[in-house]
Amino acid sequence: MTEIELVVSRSRRLEYLLKRHYHAEGKGLHQLITSCEERLPHEIIPSLRYVATMRNKVVHEEGFELNVQGFRKACRDCEKELTPRSTRRVWAVAVLLVVGMTALALWFYSTNWHQIKFNP
Repeated sequence: MTEIELVVSRSRRLEYLLKRHYHAEGKGLHQLITSCEERLPHEIIPSLRYVATMRNKVVHEEGFELNVQGFRKACRDCEKELTPRSTRRVWAVAVLLVVGMTALALWFYSTNWHQIKFNP
């Protein structure tokens, strides 16, 4: 994946999250951030502005060198903060239930396997 593809795909994901969960309006990422700034967590706004600025520089400036790891970290932090927590909790509970039920089944069968009779 080239830098431009990386930057555009990650920026589009952030734009989607801003529009979907924060009712942002506007054309570019900077406008989206400005339109919903009062509803956003204040500690994430500088990271969002960084992502928007890097996106503009990569797309519009010839020869711009992107710090890919820093950009990915900023995007990851922004996505984590912008994703509703209830969704993360639901997935965590679902995974915990599946793992718990699997462990319970393994325990049950390991302790009772010798008592189970099969009739062909």
